[in-house]
Amino acid sequence: MASVGPPARRETGPALTDEHFDVLIVGAGLSGIGAACRLRRRCPGATFAILEARDDLGGTWDLFRYPGVRSDSEMFTLSYSFRPWTHAKAVAGGRTILTYIRDTAREFGVDRKIRFGCKVRAAAWSSQEARWTLEVERGPERRRIQATCRFLILCAGYYSYEGGHLPDFPGKERFRGRFVDPQRWTDDIDYAGQRVLVIGSGATAVTIVPALARRAAQVVMLQRSPTYVIERASSDAVADALRRALPAGLAFRLTRAINILIGSAFYRFCRRFPAAARWLLLARARDALGPDIDAAKHFAPRYRPWDQRLCLTPDGDLFRALRSGRASIVTDAIATFTETGVALAGGGAIEADLVIAATGLELQPFGGVRLSVDGAAIEPGEATVYKGAMLSGAPNLVFVVGYAAAAWTLKADLVSMFACRLINRLERSGFRRCAPSPPNPSMARLPLVDFSSTAYRRAAARLPKQGAKGPWALRRSYWRDVLMLRFAPLDDGVLRFSDRAEARSAGGASKAPHRPSAAR
Repeated sequence: MASVGPPARRETGPALTDEHFDVLIVGAGLSGIGAACRLRRRCPGATFAILEARDDLGGTWDLFRYPGVRSDSEMFTLSYSFRPWTHAKAVAGGRTILTYIRDTAREFGVDRKIRFGCKVRAAAWSSQEARWTLEVERGPERRRIQATCRFLILCAGYYSYEGGHLPDFPGKERFRGRFVDPQRWTDDIDYAGQRVLVIGSGATAVTIVPALARRAAQVVMLQRSPTYVIERASSDAVADALRRALPAGLAFRLTRAINILIGSAFYRFCRRFPAAARWLLLARARDALGPDIDAAKHFAPRYRPWDQRLCLTPDGDLFRALRSGRASIVTDAIATFTETGVALAGGGAIEADLVIAATGLELQPFGGVRLSVDGAAIEPGEATVYKGAMLSGAPNLVFVVGYAAAAWTLKADLVSMFACRLINRLERSGFRRCAPSPPNPSMARLPLVDFSSTAYRRAAARLPKQGAKGPWALRRSYWRDVLMLRFAPLDDGVLRFSDRAEARSAGGASKAPHRPSAAR
């Protein structure tokens, strides 16, 4: 793995105490660092801090350490629009992405705004004080402190960092080898010369199998049902040509726009012509695998393309590992674990020294932060999202969640800019509060994400809902979101600004509206 340099904590600001800020950002991952950079440029007068539960920034890209960890989107759209991606690889490894995030934080000076070891447990809004009070556990001793802010941006992602989803495998306790959650991969896990069983068919399994196959004696990918896997080059020929012909910044912007258009067009093609898309994906897999592997059995799901997220195999590394015999794939269910591996429901067994359960993430809204307004708890599953960025009933709060069917950062960056618009509007107007009006109770409420994957089905009751129309309905088009989040008027009849920050003195004169203090 490439070196990622010293952790950002060595250059961070002071430890968090009981303080007040104009803005607090929860999470120092890809979204949180991006939001902080946007805030610094677009709201230069605002005081802010980033609260990060872990000891380093990077979020997903610092958490996941398993072999081969990489992006599952091309980096010209996964990277920040305000800081060009200059690496040769369009599909990058996790260490490279982490370096990019660290360098961005350092370049924009937001690394000094991070307060590490600060786990936000709850956030309570007071209408009387027009501010959020955050209950924070600080450090390994979990000392309870409070921090307050006028505006809250949640960038804690969508899944639990405590561990992935683990099915209740029959007989698991009988297995005498090592059983590993890839979300908790450690350096002492030795797979060289070992018989490795990877359970799962999603992005983690598709990533880790070809990486393990380089050193393991045997790697078997065991999936209960297939997933669509699409091959693409790890480099971008169009980007390389544009880099040679144009200034770096212009080449990046053009490449980014082209890739957004291509990705959007392919998604629309899959949704409009699912049978043709299925045939195309299966044909490409069959060609890459050769005649000895049954592509229809192992790579043709029962669902339509983009009913679940497609998995990416850069340069066809998974297909090449399977075709070479360094790895194999089995589509079957586990009947039970045995002392030496697993017995299959369809008959037969797989022997293993090491089992890796790449069985999915445990989805968790808002990083597990408990929200309340004036003492009343906000149940995420009962809330409705507004413009994919705010919650009904939650003032001065924006949550950042990226696209499910495109690069995460595309949506995250738009939401961050929308948050900056709201903050600036509050500052200019003297209003202290902005929140979407409650939606019409008769409006149908739909799942936040219309994927059919088991991870989303398990979490459906805990996730906020979207509405059937208007600003409550999520868009599937990046360009429509650009118009809605960056340029559409804030006064749309749903979003309400209220409670001017004015108070009467004893003599009856009005005090001046509150303004953010100078940036720290």
